[in-house]
Amino acid sequence: MVTKNSNLSLYLRIISYSVLAFTLAFLINNVLTVWSDWPGIKKMFSHYEIFGHKKKALEGSDLNYGFIQIGLYLICIAAVVFYVFKTYSQTLEQDSKILSRFSAYLVRSSFWAVFLVGIADFVISFMVVERLWEAIFSPEVKALMVKAPVRITYIHFPIILISFVIGYFTKSVGFIWLAVLVVVSEFVIVLSRFIFSYEQAFQGDLVRFWYAALYLFASAYALIHEGHVRVDVLYSSFSEKKKAWTNMVGSAILGVPLTLIVIFLGLDGKASIINGPVVAFEVTQQGSNGLYLLYLMAVYLAVFAVTMLIQFTSYFMESSHKILKGIKN
Repeated sequence: MVTKNSNLSLYLRIISYSVLAFTLAFLINNVLTVWSDWPGIKKMFSHYEIFGHKKKALEGSDLNYGFIQIGLYLICIAAVVFYVFKTYSQTLEQDSKILSRFSAYLVRSSFWAVFLVGIADFVISFMVVERLWEAIFSPEVKALMVKAPVRITYIHFPIILISFVIGYFTKSVGFIWLAVLVVVSEFVIVLSRFIFSYEQAFQGDLVRFWYAALYLFASAYALIHEGHVRVDVLYSSFSEKKKAWTNMVGSAILGVPLTLIVIFLGLDGKASIINGPVVAFEVTQQGSNGLYLLYLMAVYLAVFAVTMLIQFTSYFMESSHKILKGIKN
């Protein structure tokens, strides 16, 4: 029997998943545009006259690629509708748990990535600065290791892929250990500076790299476990239904739009705040004396926004489920 609740739940599921599907299509198109030189959605409409200037329309393969990129949005939305109707009996609460688990997986994998990449790059930079590469490897290997594209492509990227495998099989997040490592790293800097009169740029880079990851990646994890600090002068006195309404409206009006702004503006073109450093394989100004991880700190923003978007959507669906339970059919 079709009820008012079931219809409303269906619409809310379609809307919630559509936001995520649209974002997924945007991220895929961003990769195709930035890394494969596909035209992008904007150039598909570049033949229109804008402020009196008429631009040349796309032709040939660029036009075909543009239609494929538009088609990705349609495919993702169609996949959402198909999935929602296929799982018609699935509740918003079950959807919320699915999204929370996926968000937790992304956070776990990101933790392992910053931990392992940080250690690997620290060791490489130490060996380069202290001239240990010449004693172990050939001069040609050292010459390759001081080139950012080579180190990032053949050292960082494989480690990141391995991290996502590790994140799948591990169910706990080591943010507590990452916090401890930040403190230990800072302590080692103080110890080496004032006792051994030794300090290198890569030591400070590692602290900043891990601390930024701790702050941004733990945000979604804290939201999953209700760990964020609330100014709950009014909220604490609300009934469960009012709390659900507050969380639902807050997620829809404040949380989701904020994360979408970060994603769409941060990835708007090759020179954007996120794409720019990644495309250029941006490293610290110290060069080979520092860590080659500045480009990853730009990626932090994208990971933060995506994981928070998923978790805010999960929050919205869970709160909607609680509200609908209190509505009589």
